[in-house]
Amino acid sequence: MSGLAALRKLKMDDYVFPFEKLEIWKLAVDLADFILELLERFPQNKHFRLIAQLEAAVSSIAQNIAEGKGRQYKKEFIQYLYIAIGSLFEVLTLTELFTRRKLISREEAVTIREQAKVIHRKTYSLINTLKKR
Repeated sequence: MSGLAALRKLKMDDYVFPFEKLEIWKLAVDLADFILELLERFPQNKHFRLIAQLEAAVSSIAQNIAEGKGRQYKKEFIQYLYIAIGSLFEVLTLTELFTRRKLISREEAVTIREQAKVIHRKTYSLINTLKKR
């Protein structure tokens, strides 16, 4: 279920913030939710710093998209989209490390990479569209 659908299901007010209309924000929240769920099963006494870093990086993607959408100037929004892409790359690097350590299965890593690929392509597409305006 997308983030927006979840909001409606909870019967919150009908106001939709501008960033909630962005498909890349919804996809980033879905990716974060998937990874956070995976992290809940990790051993609590191993790789604490890397787990915290992955939590921060994966949540940072959607946060930067939302914050950028709230900025006054298009140039600022574009900069925040680039920051979101940087966080996405950080997630992929940490995913690779955890996969090598056998804390994330190959199948889960493939799912993360596929979701990341879509977010990456759609974010660059939005950046290019914004630059043309």
